[in-house]
Amino acid sequence: MNSNPQLTKRTRVALFAGAPAEKNRTASPFLKWAGGKSELLQHLFTKVPRSFNTYWEPFLGGGALFFHLAPTSAVLSDLNEDLVNCYQVVKSDVELLIEELKKHRNEKAHFLKVRKMQPWELDPIQRAARLIYLNKTCYNGLYRVNLRAEFNVPFGQYDNPRICDPTVLRAASRTLQNAEVTAKDFRFLLYRAQPGDFIYLDPPYNPLSTTASFTSYSEAPFGDREQKALREVFRALDERGCRLMLSNSDTQYIRKLYSNFNIEPVLASRAINCRGDRRGKISELIIRNYD
Repeated sequence: MNSNPQLTKRTRVALFAGAPAEKNRTASPFLKWAGGKSELLQHLFTKVPRSFNTYWEPFLGGGALFFHLAPTSAVLSDLNEDLVNCYQVVKSDVELLIEELKKHRNEKAHFLKVRKMQPWELDPIQRAARLIYLNKTCYNGLYRVNLRAEFNVPFGQYDNPRICDPTVLRAASRTLQNAEVTAKDFRFLLYRAQPGDFIYLDPPYNPLSTTASFTSYSEAPFGDREQKALREVFRALDERGCRLMLSNSDTQYIRKLYSNFNIEPVLASRAINCRGDRRGKISELIIRNYD
């Protein structure tokens, strides 16, 4: 965390401004992520508490809300070790990462070769570059692994994907300097989150139907049992005095789980579907323990 005494005070978010401070204005997600919150960003931003201590995001993904807020104290986490390593490298070794990304090419043969690499056999910078490269060149920017934790999304066949964007990566690196990034399960919030902290939870969504389930962002599934465990963590942190905001799909199951909290339906565009007629705006829920 930043040792500057002025930055250890309560984070204050200028809601009237509608944007982060000027030096962080270009900070934005450097990864495409299924379920990412760029579509809902302005709506989420208006629901953020006006002041809080530490910002927590335990289902990190693309980190759209984090980059938009640019908080002065944050703890970011995810169970996806590839993703966490990538954020850590962007934070600490962004120039070496940029040089490594320049080695990659938008060619199917190269894509298949990189996809076959075992990430744990690479050094952290190579591993981070692999993830960004696959994310920019695979179909729909989708992250999906099988039960053996092997990335299995096909080549995207894009004409000119931006594999390396130094401006975006450097801006992300600057914003990440005030954040701790760690590979943890959401339950670790119970051990560290404090009263006055703000926690944004964006878990894998509850499926809208029995055939719509997609929770394979890591080899660990996120089904009903995990949704219930998350609700219990939400309740415990509410009793502790934390401010909580959660996104999920608009299903009766989720509405029932969080029936004692503030539930607001919103419309969001979802484009990751192989069938064009199933893309478009759908109802999602924003759930808060405050008004």
